[in-house]
Amino acid sequence: MEAGVAAAPARRAPPPERSPARSGLHVNFSDKGEVKERREKFLTAKYGSHQMALIRKRLAVEMWLYDELQKLYDVPKEAAAAAAGAEVEVDVDELLDMDSDELRRAHLATLLADAKKPQKDVHNFINELLDKAKTL
Repeated sequence: MEAGVAAAPARRAPPPERSPARSGLHVNFSDKGEVKERREKFLTAKYGSHQMALIRKRLAVEMWLYDELQKLYDVPKEAAAAAAGAEVEVDVDELLDMDSDELRRAHLATLLADAKKPQKDVHNFINELLDKAKTL
């Protein structure tokens, strides 16, 4: 056992006064709502290689379809965005959901009835589109 002399109680020093440089410091927190409104959010998805190949194939058919429709309706590339009056929409999913090629041909023929190119070109387009649609 150790013995020792009891020390006198320690005297506390008075709290230090704040320096003039630190007295004006303060922290401002911004509202979380403001930050969320300013920031744009993007959602990205990662697809497997097989799924990406299917997406690319579908996109290639739809871009071909868009270009061919412009040719059928004689829409110049500069005026393609402004030509909303001659707009024809061919829904590939709708075509794929139809039961037979005869129904698809009849549907496409009615959609493309007012094309500016000759009917021979329209029929060639329909045949090519149906061939491409079978690959999807």
